[in-house]
Amino acid sequence: MKKDYSNEAVLIDDLLLQSSDAYRYLVESYYQSLNRVAVAIAGSAVADEVIQEAWISIMKALPKFERRSSLKTWITRIVANEAKRRRRKESRHISLEDLGNDDFLSRFDNSGHWSKPPVQWDFSTPEHILDESELKRCIEATLKKLPDQQQAVFGLRYLENYSLTDICNILEVSDSNVRVILHRGRNRLLETIERFQVTGEC
Repeated sequence: MKKDYSNEAVLIDDLLLQSSDAYRYLVESYYQSLNRVAVAIAGSAVADEVIQEAWISIMKALPKFERRSSLKTWITRIVANEAKRRRRKESRHISLEDLGNDDFLSRFDNSGHWSKPPVQWDFSTPEHILDESELKRCIEATLKKLPDQQQAVFGLRYLENYSLTDICNILEVSDSNVRVILHRGRNRLLETIERFQVTGEC
């Protein structure tokens, strides 16, 4: 009988029994999220190595897991700590200057009103509905082009549903920097959608 590993208690119990099915479920369920964290902290070149080392630490430490937080949060912290260990000689604090030039604020005038209003989105016609799959492809391509740190923050926030506080703790960045990164990511997506609406191209 196949076990329900979406039940965290069942998953943990079988991991403690060294079940290969439980371990496979764990890796398949959490890898992408953990990879985002590893890439954001240590860089894409060593992200896989970071995760491999973290899995070893996770399995060794699992008997001591007190279940005060979710398993995913606990594992994510271990991956983050391993990534930080790999980058311990470098500061992981992101300055606002490091985020580059952002034209998000240029969309507003001094009074806070739109200087460049967003294009009106219209999916009411059959042609627009057919275009939605192409727009989705454009959005996915835009997300992949974001810098590692922006991908990580965007993914943790909107794909993994982490709170801003958790993201700050995992990536060791300030609340203000996380918010700036999210604004930049949203702005890139907005530009992609507007360009698609006007030109039909990414």
